[in-house]
Amino acid sequence: MKMTLYTFVLMILLGLPGFQPLKGQTPVTVQNIADIYIRDPYILTDTKTNTYYMYRSAGSKNQKGESVGGVEVFKSKDLKSWEGPYRVFTVPENNWITGSVWAPEVHAYNGKYYLFATLNSDIQWKKSQAGWPDYTFRGTQIFHSDSPEGPFLPFGLVPHTPMDRMALDGTLYVENGIPYMVYCHEWVQVADGTMELVKLASDLSAPEGNSLTLFNASAADWSTGSVHKAPLPTSYVTDGCFLYRTKTGKLLMIWSSFMEDDYAIGIAESVTGRIAGPWKQQPTPLFNQNGGHGMIFKSFDGRLFITFHGPNSPSGSERAHIYELEDTGDTLKLKKEII
Repeated sequence: MKMTLYTFVLMILLGLPGFQPLKGQTPVTVQNIADIYIRDPYILTDTKTNTYYMYRSAGSKNQKGESVGGVEVFKSKDLKSWEGPYRVFTVPENNWITGSVWAPEVHAYNGKYYLFATLNSDIQWKKSQAGWPDYTFRGTQIFHSDSPEGPFLPFGLVPHTPMDRMALDGTLYVENGIPYMVYCHEWVQVADGTMELVKLASDLSAPEGNSLTLFNASAADWSTGSVHKAPLPTSYVTDGCFLYRTKTGKLLMIWSSFMEDDYAIGIAESVTGRIAGPWKQQPTPLFNQNGGHGMIFKSFDGRLFITFHGPNSPSGSERAHIYELEDTGDTLKLKKEII
């Protein structure tokens, strides 16, 4: 199905059937993390319940038999044994798109919980060049809940990223009490993927103002890109951004791209210590063994960890890996894998 952006927006504004609350939960089992298939893992350390929550994408079928996107969560007290999955989110039927969810993140903010979800579709809105992926609707949308177990509800029908951009992997960062979202502008649309910054409303209900480009994927020497048949350009991926401030006050961003065809995690550093940058790339990747899309969290006893998926391929082999991290003050270093 091909559709212009104008037609698509008009359909949303005209309205579709209302949102239906989540019903029921999936069967619950206890699993070792090594047995759980997951891409783009995100672990929330919830101090209210002293529980670790690990979120993953999970599709389902609606009453019409159509595939819709969603999110599941696993719960743990020790990061080793995980109870679940519990279904915490299904994309509303009247949403701007209802396809698969990528990279779900849940952030605790001002007493509530916010799901950042990248939504996908197969609706083509711009004709692509031969040998290049289709331009389809893709963007990050924020949902809210009073519990880390959901259900997560929409603020509205449209994404928080610009609808005319193929955008993904939005994450939350708060600076001086002001919430921002950092997200990736997809290489499919711009060839050299970018990291983008947009201010959010105080309740995260909507973006405020225009996006600011922080850097391109090619800015990192380790991000070697993918060569395509001429006349197509070399493409550079931006994925999986996450912000962390070191013990000496440096603001770092971990993010993922490809290094000699292997998925990898690199580190960018804000020269000013502020989210708007400018940003420079640290020369050595944090991890370069075909794993990535990481996020950083602290355990209940105060230790620093990173989780990411690996290997990146073949499909179905992806698992969450958890490593202890060393904060040197200037950068981050992997220590031992704990799981």
